[in-house]
Amino acid sequence: MSENKDEKQSPFRGLGSDLAAGLTHLFYPRLCEGCSKPLLQEEEVLCLNCSIYNLPRTAYHHIHENETFMRFAGRVKVEKATSLAYFTAEGLLQHLLHRLKYDNGKDIGDYLGKQLGYDLQQVGWATGIDAIVPVPLHPKKEAIRGFNQATIIAEGMSEVLDMPVYANAVKRTRFTETQTQKTREERMENMQGAFGVTDTATISGKHILLIDDVLTTGATLEACALSLLAVEGVKLSIATIGIAV
Repeated sequence: MSENKDEKQSPFRGLGSDLAAGLTHLFYPRLCEGCSKPLLQEEEVLCLNCSIYNLPRTAYHHIHENETFMRFAGRVKVEKATSLAYFTAEGLLQHLLHRLKYDNGKDIGDYLGKQLGYDLQQVGWATGIDAIVPVPLHPKKEAIRGFNQATIIAEGMSEVLDMPVYANAVKRTRFTETQTQKTREERMENMQGAFGVTDTATISGKHILLIDDVLTTGATLEACALSLLAVEGVKLSIATIGIAV
């Protein structure tokens, strides 16, 4: 008789849930992605110290005309925009997003989405927004990765903000070349016509929060935003986990 999968994973199955969790944590500790110290039972992904002091939060949600907002000014009509933290080479956020995208770190995407959701919830930033739309990956790229990191982030935010996610409202209409090493103008040209709205009836007349992992030049977000704004009555705000500095 084959063993149950859960029984293979936990040698303490059958004990009281609190005792089993404690023993599992003792012998198989979860480590902080920032400092590699064991996490407390109530902590996720980052220990409290790394979450507060080592994740370089922007606090942009307190400032309307912040750097994220200004990167779209004069190009896309955005109601408001924000980013959770600064993205720097070799920084903690780069490590977290690399683990999310290339090491199946869905728990990290969920954690970061919730952190952004909590920050926005504290100041009522998302009041009046109707739904979250993640920037889509091309189906080929999503098939290779197995998931869209922006959707994982959006679902974490949704849990905190109690807001629906329209994961299929927009699709990539063509496969685009990598944006690495391209200028802003080249990136904009590369992204032209790359997105199309698939469900205009669902988003018509709504205030949409467009979500992505990192804001660099904004070319990808701008192209996706313009496709959404072409739908009658749509208002748009933008939020990202990181902003490259």
